[in-house]
Amino acid sequence: MEEDKPQKQRVLTLLKALQEASRNLHINPFSFIFITKTHFKDTIEAFLNLQPKSLAIFNTNPNLHHLSDSLSTIKTLIEKLQNFKGFGLRSFLHRQIILHKISQLSNLIESEIQHYLDCVTVHDLVNTMEQGFNEEEKVKVLIEFQQRLSKGFDLDFQDLILKARVFSILEGTLIETKISKRVQEEVAMAIAGLVKFNKNVFVGLVLMGPTIKALISMASSVSIRVLCLLVSFIRSPLVDEILCNGEIPRIVSFLCRDDLSLKVAAFDCVLELGYIGRREVIEAMLEEDLIKILMDLQRKEGLLNGRVDDDDDDFDYDSPFASCVSRFAILLEIGEGLSSEEKREVKLEILKMVMEASQSDAEAATISAEILWGSSR
Repeated sequence: MEEDKPQKQRVLTLLKALQEASRNLHINPFSFIFITKTHFKDTIEAFLNLQPKSLAIFNTNPNLHHLSDSLSTIKTLIEKLQNFKGFGLRSFLHRQIILHKISQLSNLIESEIQHYLDCVTVHDLVNTMEQGFNEEEKVKVLIEFQQRLSKGFDLDFQDLILKARVFSILEGTLIETKISKRVQEEVAMAIAGLVKFNKNVFVGLVLMGPTIKALISMASSVSIRVLCLLVSFIRSPLVDEILCNGEIPRIVSFLCRDDLSLKVAAFDCVLELGYIGRREVIEAMLEEDLIKILMDLQRKEGLLNGRVDDDDDDFDYDSPFASCVSRFAILLEIGEGLSSEEKREVKLEILKMVMEASQSDAEAATISAEILWGSSR
């Protein structure tokens, strides 16, 4: 895989085109019967046109030599198929047998190409992250890795990831103080992608390592959004870990920052914790004056109950903090972490806090009504 960049790019471009052509052959091998139809004819011609170009390149690459043999075989099968044009039973049976072989072989070619591309993806990621490449190169390979993860679980790709110790490399980058925030944020999203890719393997690594503390220490909107994603993927085990590590106060404190995007991410995280967390988690948030902070956010935006005067041109109807107090309370009520009795007790506790933090009877009455009966928004 250690080719010069232009040659490497030519190989990858050819492989992707060949993979797409092979996929079309596998999905609809019976298209050969209808060779005169434009769409099917184009599919065949695309594959046959790629074949000689592929052989010229693949024969010189030991990692692609077997693929070269498969291409030669499938070209021979296509030529045989085109010779059986009769409508008799013998021709029909021969066509069916050859079509089945073409479908199987094109599927094999597609899989072999994907494995090679996956090897390149993992190799480039590890090499770039470990060899001190510039920020742009690191961001590029991290995005490509995330795109591959987003295609869904693949056992062979997972084996490549584990053998290359990709998670350890990403985790080490996340806690490295000399790494730029932009790269660390892409690393954080890649870690979330790994957990989504296979929770059974990567959840334990997240829980045992420094990932969660690193995300909270980064204190950026991206890192907290990733934290929120991990909470939604891992659920109670991660929420309990956050509580045990004493991180609840730090998460709530982000609601008081000047950075609006960070406050929004923190509020989403608070909602996720409230929906999943048990009584101790909720109490930890309430002890940090969460209700007062949410009321301040709601009040500062002029969003009490989402209503303003008609002549208020500055009102933002899409504010993320509209009716945020009642939204938090309602999430607790429909959430999965509290028993029915605990939900009633917590609701009364929140109502009491609303009364204490309100600046007027009207404000207290409005927010209390939202909590009891739901927001009008």
